Amino acid sequence: AGVVAKYAFEKFARIPVTVDVASEFRYRNPIFEKDDIFIVISQSGETADTLAALRLAKEAGVHVIAITNCVGSTVSREADDVIYTWAGPEIAVASTKAYTTQLACLYLLALKSGLIRNTLSKETYLSLLEELNETPQKVEQILEHQEVIQKFVSKNFNKQKVFFIGRQFDSATSLECALKLKEVSYMHSEAFAAGELKHGPIALVDSDTLVVAIATDHEMYKKLASNIVEVKSRGCATLVITQEEGNIFQSAADEIIRIPHISDDLASLLSVIPAQLFAYYCAVLRGNNPDKPRNLAKSVTVE
Repeated sequence: AGVVAKYAFEKFARIPVTVDVASEFRYRNPIFEKDDIFIVISQSGETADTLAALRLAKEAGVHVIAITNCVGSTVSREADDVIYTWAGPEIAVASTKAYTTQLACLYLLALKSGLIRNTLSKETYLSLLEELNETPQKVEQILEHQEVIQKFVSKNFNKQKVFFIGRQFDSATSLECALKLKEVSYMHSEAFAAGELKHGPIALVDSDTLVVAIATDHEMYKKLASNIVEVKSRGCATLVITQEEGNIFQSAADEIIRIPHISDDLASLLSVIPAQLFAYYCAVLRGNNPDKPRNLAKSVTVE
């Protein structure tokens, strides 16, 4: 979610953003500036590494904003400000709705920042806000057509490798998609910026590989289509998650999952849903309980 937020803040508010893993951040003697804002994201509000990073920022005198799902959690108490995701109880270990609501909160922050800084017009701000309000209905539309995903999974759930690729916001979304799949299905999955395929990862592509392309950025369609053709020629299976309504991806994609139309910059809210369903069906067909993946805990309270 933080990587998507980086793109959003830099696009809407023109604020430079650094994203870090809490378990690394706390040990690398980070550099703080007096006007920095430090945002921590934690579903439970009790994650040990996130709390340690928060305290490090507080010691440096930096203003901390927490985004969490749990009212009264340690993160919410220790932060200077808190934004609750109000996702409701999330029983499954792997995060789905909490991730989506984290994105929504981060988008709202980025949009409001852009409006205040005059890097985003009021007209554009209100238009994007309206689109955000419409996303629950669009998620419902995706869920109503999940049989297409289920059918595709039935043919590909035993692939040895699954690679998610994308560009810009879609590259960030790919990271979450790969994480979700490995968490619940135990399939080897990785995410790559599509333009980086030729710099190494394409050496791994063969007939035992599935490549899932997240393609919601209109300006990147042709480049991503070229990437898909490239991997398809190596014998892999291909799935495209897109809002493109033409036939740009038709020749190289084994299956195309189309999401409802939304602004390219907000599409991460929708494009992750088919990937979550993909992970769910892979887990079920492989005989796993997607709610209780092995070796994982809902809240990681130890280092």
